[in-house]
Amino acid sequence: MNTSEQIDKKIADHPDWRGELLARLRRLVREAEPEILEELKWRGAPTWSHNGLVCVANVYKDTVKVVFAKGAKLADPDGMFNSELAGNAWRGITLSENDKINARAFRNLVRSAVELNSDGNSTKSQSKSTTAASRRRR
Repeated sequence: MNTSEQIDKKIADHPDWRGELLARLRRLVREAEPEILEELKWRGAPTWSHNGLVCVANVYKDTVKVVFAKGAKLADPDGMFNSELAGNAWRGITLSENDKINARAFRNLVRSAVELNSDGNSTKSQSKSTTAASRRRR
């Protein structure tokens, strides 16, 4: 099972609002950056990378949380970040069942994070698996 299928399974394992929200967040990430690399890390959490980590999603009992690795360096004019606000790097968006996500603002955060990683602020480059993943999508 490839990574994309594993994330599909993670979504299916949550057949309630949490799975639906995770699927929507995933769609928005991919819309914002079609060449983003999906991976599973940290106990099976879906992560998205482009020249370094962009964000990671976790499903909890009552929330779904997306954390941006360099969120503290991102402009957030729409006030999307509502958790992990005290640190020097990470910023999070914690969503409960009835919360709505501003799709435009979320995509803008993803694009900004990708741009930040691409501006030479990240020492990581796209891994070989990125190239392989791109070939599989074609």
